Order: sequence, then C-alpha cells, then structure tokens
Amino acid sequence: MLRYVIRRLLGAVVVLFVVSLVTFGLFSLVPKITGASPAYLYVGKIATPAQVAAVEKAFGLDQPIPVQYWQYMKGIVVGREFSDGTDTGTRECPAPCFGYSFRYQTPVWELIKDRFPVTFSLALGASILWLVAGLSIGILSALKRGSLADRAAMIVALAGVSLPVYFTGLLLLYIFVYGPVRFLPPPTWVPFTENPIAWLQCMILPWVTLAFLYAALYARLTRANMLDTMSEDYIRTATSKGLARRRVVGKHALRSALTPIITIFGLDVGALLGGAVLTEKVFSLPGLGYLSIDAIAKQDLPVIMGVTIVAALFIVVANIVVDVLYGVVDPRVRLS
Repeated sequence: MLRYVIRRLLGAVVVLFVVSLVTFGLFSLVPKITGASPAYLYVGKIATPAQVAAVEKAFGLDQPIPVQYWQYMKGIVVGREFSDGTDTGTRECPAPCFGYSFRYQTPVWELIKDRFPVTFSLALGASILWLVAGLSIGILSALKRGSLADRAAMIVALAGVSLPVYFTGLLLLYIFVYGPVRFLPPPTWVPFTENPIAWLQCMILPWVTLAFLYAALYARLTRANMLDTMSEDYIRTATSKGLARRRVVGKHALRSALTPIITIFGLDVGALLGGAVLTEKVFSLPGLGYLSIDAIAKQDLPVIMGVTIVAALFIVVANIVVDVLYGVVDPRVRLS
C-alpha cells in the first residue's frame, strides 16, 4: 500500500508539472505569437513604448520563456519579489507564490486562500446531499425495478440531468427569496465562524441546486450498477444460503456497486473545489469560480493561472484518494 501511494504521489508531481508547463506556456507564448505583449494588460493600450518596456522589465517579461517559467516555479516553492514598474519599490510574495495580481494589489495565493472557504462550503454541503440522495434513490429504484417508485425516481433524475444549473438556481431564488414563499434572505456570504445560522441560510439554495443536478446522475448510475451486481452469481449464492435481504444488498451488492460511484464522486468533488463557476455566479458567492470569472473579465493572467493550477491539484489529489479507497470498499481490489 505504501509503495503504491508513493508511486501515485510521484505521478501526481509529474502531472502537476505538465499542467503548470502547459498553463504557463498558454499565457506566455500566445501573447507573443499574436504580437500583444501582456504588459498592455497593466499599462493599457494607450501607452508609450517606454512605459511598456518598463513594465516588461519589472515583471521579467523581457526574459526568455524558460527563465520566466523557472522564476514562476521557484516562486511557488520559496517565494519571490515583484515590482509594478513604478517608484513604489518591490512587493513581497511569500511561498507559495502563484504570482502577483496588480488588479487586486495582492498576491494570488492570498486571493485563493480568501475565496477557498466559500468554495469548500459549497462543495462540502452539496456533495453530502447529492451522495445521500443519489445512492438512496438509486438503490430504491434497483430494488423496486419497474414499480411506480422506480419510474417516478427516474423521471426526477432525468429532469435533474436535463435542467442546467443556472435555470434551477434562478428558479429557486425566485420561489424562496424573491417570489411567493420568501422565507430566505438574499444570498450573502457569511463565514460559518461568524454566524452559523446566516451561513446555512446563504448556502442552502446553492447546495440544493448542485445536489439536484449531481444526485440525478448518481441515482441513475447507482441503479444501473445495482441491477448489474444483483444479477451476479455470488449474489444469487448468498441469497440461496439464506442470508437476509438487507445483508445481501448492503454488504455484498452495494460494496461492489460503489466502485464507479467512488470514482466519479472523487472527480466531482475535486472539480468543485477548483470552483463551481455557474453556481457561484448565480448566487453571487465569492468563491474560486467567481474569482475565475472576474479574473477573465479583467484579464488578470496571474489569477487565472493560479486558480487553474490549484484546481488541477485538487483533481489530482482526489484521484489518489479514490484509488486508495478502492481497496477499502471493494475487497477484490488489491493495490500493488
């Protein structure tokens, strides 16, 4: 097990290196190919050549691409200093330094740390809701195959898959915040440590919006896996030996059917931790997804690069955790 985890961690380092290389290359080479220097993003299009040259020198944009990439990766490990090209001097960017945003006048890592609790709260609550609801509905539909409950559950699942997040989110806002019911205040982010009740009121609708989409997917996948597993020979053998129905379903069938569920659950949670863009935009949650949209609108390249690399890190870590959990959930899997 330990050797397997070490190999996966080394592989994760390689994957993150490739992601950082591709990401840095896209944001460094494309402007050079198109002939538009990134310095114009800071000084504006109406600028003298001397101003552009000063900014390029201050940011190190006049250096070769490999040198710029080395400085970027070195900054993640040990930190670095930045200058905005003015006479205000240098600005410290402690490790891990993913660049300095002169749009926000702060290091990118500080922005990510400030926005991450919002995204984490959204991903945590929504994932619990959709996992419990999706597994419950999927198992019930598989055990009651062809019944009215099975058909009703699949109709709801089909609706959940078909409706986009922005439609479901806006509909819930209209009904429960601005429309006929109105028992929730307008969503305004409040940290859990400051006011747990206000935090819950702020997050409940985003949780339900995300959970409605993902629970539908999980319900359909759980139902299909359970139907396949229940037809296996070892399930029929366990039943013929007189084991209780609950034991056959819970200990034998469900454990085998959970393997693909764990796979997509880890990837989904990892992706959400990198930013639930549509949900955060609809409910005005200042998380990583909202930060990404804002950075794209402002053409803040360091922020876009930093969020991309951090999101890739979450997905890679989620993959490792999922692979380790395989051996715990399914005894047939051996990690070596």
